[in-house]
Amino acid sequence: MSTVTVTEFIEAQAVDVWRLLTEPAARGRWLSAVRAVDVLTRDGFGPGTAWRETRLRPDGGEQPEEFVVVEAVAPTRLVLSSPGAGVDYRITWSLRTVERRRRGCTAVTVEQEALPTGPYGRVLALILGGLAARAVEGALRRDLADLARAVSPADSAEAA
Repeated sequence: MSTVTVTEFIEAQAVDVWRLLTEPAARGRWLSAVRAVDVLTRDGFGPGTAWRETRLRPDGGEQPEEFVVVEAVAPTRLVLSSPGAGVDYRITWSLRTVERRRRGCTAVTVEQEALPTGPYGRVLALILGGLAARAVEGALRRDLADLARAVSPADSAEAA
């Protein structure tokens, strides 16, 4: 098993960050690596909510990924699962209100665990583990930067 964890301080309230994270259909508007989103369930947001998104790979190709909500505790914790080829992924978003620069903001931590599902996944993890972890870290940092831009009050004020 491989785990990558990244934290970013976002100048926005946790409820605003949560609102954006829990709107699957909107992911293509704020995530720069997402080209398309297809919501697979229609009964509100919570455990069991599923969607497929097409993500841009670093090599310029596209890769479909499916996500299912495992746990949703507003506005502090969101756990997603995503099946892969030989590896299943578990992505945990944790939101914690903190004071920074004398203002309230949200510490957002995203943790991705790779869980090999068979011999192929274990061999792949051994061979590409470090390289894959660096690629995942870069993708998580990009997603957090996109999230920060999407909910930043400064951006909202400039747009007004």
